[in-house]
Amino acid sequence: MTTGTEGTTLTIDELAARAGVTVRTVRFYGTKGLLPPPVLGPRRVGHYGREHLARLALIEELQQQGMTLAAIERYLQQLPPDLDAHDLAIHRAVVASWAPDAVETVTREELERRAGRGLGDEDVERLAAMGVVDSGDGGGDYRVDLGLLRLGVGLLDVPLSQEAILAARKVLIEHSRAAAHELARLFRGEVSERAAQDVRSLSAYMQPVVVQALLTTFQRSLRGELREWLGGMPEDPGSP
Repeated sequence: MTTGTEGTTLTIDELAARAGVTVRTVRFYGTKGLLPPPVLGPRRVGHYGREHLARLALIEELQQQGMTLAAIERYLQQLPPDLDAHDLAIHRAVVASWAPDAVETVTREELERRAGRGLGDEDVERLAAMGVVDSGDGGGDYRVDLGLLRLGVGLLDVPLSQEAILAARKVLIEHSRAAAHELARLFRGEVSERAAQDVRSLSAYMQPVVVQALLTTFQRSLRGELREWLGGMPEDPGSP
């Protein structure tokens, strides 16, 4: 993982607030080697970037899976050293796929703490449109899909209209269901003669493997599409 601050420069207080942890926790993770050191600026003030924020989110996800600090340390040590924020987000998505669906009812204050940032009414409305939160009867509490919350919060900063985000969500859901159906049909043929317990064990083993394969394949395909798209665009936005 690099220690660059491309796109985001945060003080330790800002990083802790965005990640929903304490400054003491950030410093502790740093001493344990779970977080790389910050980039030192003027007067030796440490600056953190998107990679630090993404790694804190991954650590949080691993903790929610019940991993001890020592196990998390071993897991992170096995990751390639040059992962950027996007790569770390993919690892977090794979880890999150191991967990059962987690929907909780929380207050607005707790929702913002879990999100790692303040949320305006428009932000909450966008999260609701994405299916991440549900205000229910309007009594002040929110039902939140914890597995989708980080993703939804990340999309709040994407320079796309809400309509485009919802259209993209629809495309992903439709194609993901189609892929899941075809994979299930394939596996069903392979395990048709197995005992029910064996099938359940295979399913539990295969889920994270398949999710990682899908994420990796999609990431490579998307990078190819972006290279092809950007390759046909002028480098200077003002040029013809």
